Formats: sequence, C-alpha cells, structure tokens
Amino acid sequence: MTPTPPASAPTPASAPVIPGFEQRRVTVADGVALNVAVGGSGSPVVLLHGFPQTHLMWRHVASALAAEHTVICPDLRGYGASDKPAESGPEVYAKRTMAADTVAVARALGYERFALAGHDRGALVAFRAGLDHPAAVTHLACLDVLPTLEMWEALHGTTAAVGFHLYLMAQPPGLPEQLIGAAPDAFFGHFLDLWNNDPDALPAEVRAAYLDACRAAVPSIVADYRASAGIDVEHDLADRKAGRQLRMPVTVLQQDWGAALGYDAAAQWRPWAPDLHHATVTCGHFMAEEAPEEITTALRNLLAR
Repeated sequence: MTPTPPASAPTPASAPVIPGFEQRRVTVADGVALNVAVGGSGSPVVLLHGFPQTHLMWRHVASALAAEHTVICPDLRGYGASDKPAESGPEVYAKRTMAADTVAVARALGYERFALAGHDRGALVAFRAGLDHPAAVTHLACLDVLPTLEMWEALHGTTAAVGFHLYLMAQPPGLPEQLIGAAPDAFFGHFLDLWNNDPDALPAEVRAAYLDACRAAVPSIVADYRASAGIDVEHDLADRKAGRQLRMPVTVLQQDWGAALGYDAAAQWRPWAPDLHHATVTCGHFMAEEAPEEITTALRNLLAR
C-alpha cells in the first residue's frame, strides 16, 4: 500500500535524527500532535520507545529495517518533541490512549494494519494496542518489560527497590513532580547510566538529547507512570478477568533479570500471548542500542511468522 501524505507539517530538526528519516507532526485525538520519524518503504513497522528516551533509541534498528519496510517511529505523547497535554484526568496518559495514538498515526500515514514493537514504556503501549486493536496489529514485540499487572505482582520485598521510580511517580500530583523537577538531569541520568551496560551505546549527543527531552517533560512523564499504577491496572484487570489475549504472533525479548527477582518471565507472558516466542538478550536494558543487530534479527524473525 502506498501511504497517503499526512495532514501535518515537517518537524524542525533541533536534536539528533535518524539518518534518512523524515520528521513529521501527526495530529491524533483531541488535537494532540506527535513527532514521528518515517523512513524506508514496504510493509509498515511501528517502533515505540521507552523511558527515559525518545524515538531516537531505535536509530540503528530502524535504519536496518527500512531496507525492506516502512518504519514509523513516534515520540509517545508526553515525550520527546510530541505534545505534552496537561494531566486533566487519568485517561490522558493511559496506555489505552497511547495505543489509540499509535493506531491513529499509522492510519494518518495510510496504513490500517502494521507490525508493532515497543521497548519499556513503549512495550506497555504496544501490549495495550494488541489487546484493543487486534485487527490493526499483525505482529507484536515487547522488549524488556512485563505486562503491568505482572510487573506490580513481581515487585515485593527488597527486590522492589529496583523499581523505586515506579512507586515515586505513582504518588498523587505534586510531590513527584517537585522532587524530580528539582534535579531532572540527576534523576533521568541515573537510569541512563544504571541500565546501560555499554557506555559506547549512548554517544554524548544522544544522551544529551534524552536529558533535554526529559527535562522538558517531567509532569507528563510522571503522569504516564502514574497511569500505570491506576487506570492501566484497571484496564488490565478487566482484560484478565475476561480472558482476553493477544491474537497475533508475539515476541518478548528480555534481560535475564527475572531469575534474579524470583520469577519466570516467560511464564508471566504466556497467559496473555498463546503464540509466544520468548528469548533473553545478554546486554543492558537499552537493548536496541546495545545489541541492535540481535534485535533487528529477532524482529525480522517475528515478521516471518
């Protein structure tokens, strides 16, 4: 299918970009505009970034996949150069809303059906898109995350310390925004350093771009995490009770941190995804930047299923 041009204007380049990709602004629900990088040609693949990053985290994988696919890399609402609407209610940053954003972006670019991969926060959006929009998502990949319910159930005792940011940003509006806003570079830089096993995977200009983007997005990032402790749990509980599952082929790639926290990650995913391929990747959390060739191969294998 040849995509129709979206009714949007090019995004000014003020940060590192994926070489060969065009930056667009695509309007989704309620007038929210997302920054979207688009490149390549062929069947569509949408890539969603995680925390504390932007679409730029996919730069290596996106460039490789663009040889045979149209690759679409949005900044999630509240992140990067996308709009950051005020948290007027829990639904504003619900994964259900972000999933609808993803489908709207693909449709604006001319695609009703697409493969979808997400990392970290983006993986939670991808998970929700697969449940809410099964006719749109043909293949699904989730990188280094558990579904929301399983994540909260896995964190207990002293092991919960690895997720202290989850509990901090789950607090009511006010305190977390003030604490993080007082030292945003220290807060977000802590995770960029702690979760990265290969310093060369995050060049100085990319790391600086991530910090710049996060510094301007403290309230919206907090709102995203707050939703994961509230409305997202409600949505996932309703789906679990109803026995809803992901109908498409699913690939889950994770570090081998499940064993250290005392659970079987594949077993956590299987009730949601009957057609599941689960594999561990030997690298840090930022696997698309630390092990791009391995991730690209895994995504190509998924698309062949």
